[in-house]
Amino acid sequence: MPSILIVTVVHDPEDSRIRHRQIPALLADGWQVTYAAPFAAYDRHAPQLPGLRTIELPRALGRRRLTADRAARALIARAGREHDLVLVHDPELLPAVAGLRLPHLVWDVHEDPAAALVAKDWLPRPLAGVVGRSWRAAERLSERTHRLLLAEYAYQERFARTHPVVPNTVVVPACVPPPGTERVVYLGTVTMARGTATMVQVAEHLASATAGATRVDIIGGARDEESTRLLTRAQADGIVTWHGFLPSSAALQQLPGALAGLSLLQDLPNYRHSRPTKIVEYMAHGVPVVTTPLPVAVDLVERAGAGIVVPFDDPQAATAAVLALRADPTRAAALGRAGHEAARTSYDWGVAGPAFTATLRSFLRPPT
Repeated sequence: MPSILIVTVVHDPEDSRIRHRQIPALLADGWQVTYAAPFAAYDRHAPQLPGLRTIELPRALGRRRLTADRAARALIARAGREHDLVLVHDPELLPAVAGLRLPHLVWDVHEDPAAALVAKDWLPRPLAGVVGRSWRAAERLSERTHRLLLAEYAYQERFARTHPVVPNTVVVPACVPPPGTERVVYLGTVTMARGTATMVQVAEHLASATAGATRVDIIGGARDEESTRLLTRAQADGIVTWHGFLPSSAALQQLPGALAGLSLLQDLPNYRHSRPTKIVEYMAHGVPVVTTPLPVAVDLVERAGAGIVVPFDDPQAATAAVLALRADPTRAAALGRAGHEAARTSYDWGVAGPAFTATLRSFLRPPT
């Protein structure tokens, strides 16, 4: 029975890719799993599952990262060799474990740190370019010493060698209801870069246009002070329902029957080559998508015929798209059905999960 140590000091321990897709797939495949994450810092209960052991770590946040990185290094140095594989989810853990000589360490690449730096408000702007170039150099070095697992096919362009890809697919329900008219949803972490201001304005316009009959539900925790302020005020004004963080199972229960799912990400480098998982979740639950024109998002939605593309930072256009769906239930239902079918055939974790565990099993063999 193989064993694996999964480590993060950055991601929410309830991160869908880690906690609700990868770990269940590993347990179902017969692995012994140790999950080290900042449960207390995120106010999360450690999961209690057969075959799963949990370890508490500090959280790396903003510029306060050194303590968490040191704790992760000490844990990996101590427990890493007791496991057949070590799977890390934070790129900063690669330099943190430098010198430990862990050929069985795997980096799950599900973000682009260099591109994401422009959205980090804790990093002084003049340093972003320097740090970004350093990240690129570190990435190229990492593939010489560690296994890599990519969450996006486009990420391959960052590396010299070819690495296996396990995309961020989702669990697709067998049946979903048609879209309703009362709720528009947003699912995921809330930040200004992910469109908080635009969503609040959409909520204001919808409340006015429908006399309050159609509301916006925000499902996810806020990561920045401005998003928190905007959502708190919008909820007090009665134009949004902000659920905050919900466990994955509860969050996904909010999707079926929604009129539309919003993905109003801004035009930032980190988003241009990534497939927003929220879009796939909307499609999986039969919810028409309203998205900004990021290349991967456009390809996903238009290829499936699952939604409407609107300009960046344009609440009027996003509102008009939602109102058009509200006025045409037949079209909304057709978009929902098309999205669900595309998710079922191409983006189902029921297929990707076994591929993920098979890839990790292949990593148990020495490199050739």
